[in-house]
Amino acid sequence: MTGERLRRNASEDVYHRLRTQILENRMAPGERIGIDAVARDLGVSQTPVREAIRQLEGDQLVVRVPGKGYQTTPLLDLDGLRDLFEFRLLVEVWSARSVAVNRLSNPGPVLGDEIRRFSALQGDNVDVPRELVTHDTRFHGFILQAVGNEVIRGAHEQTHTHLHTFRLYSADADGSLTLAEHEAIQAAIDACDPDAAEHAMRTHLTNAYARFAAAFDTTMPALREQDPHQVF
Repeated sequence: MTGERLRRNASEDVYHRLRTQILENRMAPGERIGIDAVARDLGVSQTPVREAIRQLEGDQLVVRVPGKGYQTTPLLDLDGLRDLFEFRLLVEVWSARSVAVNRLSNPGPVLGDEIRRFSALQGDNVDVPRELVTHDTRFHGFILQAVGNEVIRGAHEQTHTHLHTFRLYSADADGSLTLAEHEAIQAAIDACDPDAAEHAMRTHLTNAYARFAAAFDTTMPALREQDPHQVF
């Protein structure tokens, strides 16, 4: 194996290990990341750590603070959470409707496979919050991919990352609520019913917002939803 490939593999390994620690809240929001300390802890040089941190910056899980180095991204506040879900309502409701068509790009079968994959996970060794993050990311990603608009998909990927740490505080601890809502979305898309797909996605995102907002001990601000038909 060449030195370049070894370096890339080391960087990817550090990236995945740090990302897991952040998503599982083992690195607290706003915690400083010392490159030297991480390199020592993981037994690698500073180079793969720096490369991994740059990737995490792209995921919006790490931020550079002038004069202080790097730290994990703070959790969204309630207003930020509302802004994020307003964006998701605008983009994903339209996307669900758009892909509910009778053509080869209809993602209904793929969504069904993903639901069955997640449903089959069971046992004491299953990390449900982590698996729920993976399932939710894959499920919504398949819909955005089927739309075929790389600008929309890229924007969604950058913002969706913020939700991962909220999974730790979600009222949907076993994933059953999310799964049921995903099943409704999948059924509507698979049936090529755009009205039902739009309704199911809007219901899911509205409910998810309420679950995440429950982490804050304050009144939940109402979502200011726009009509996606007037935007796209």
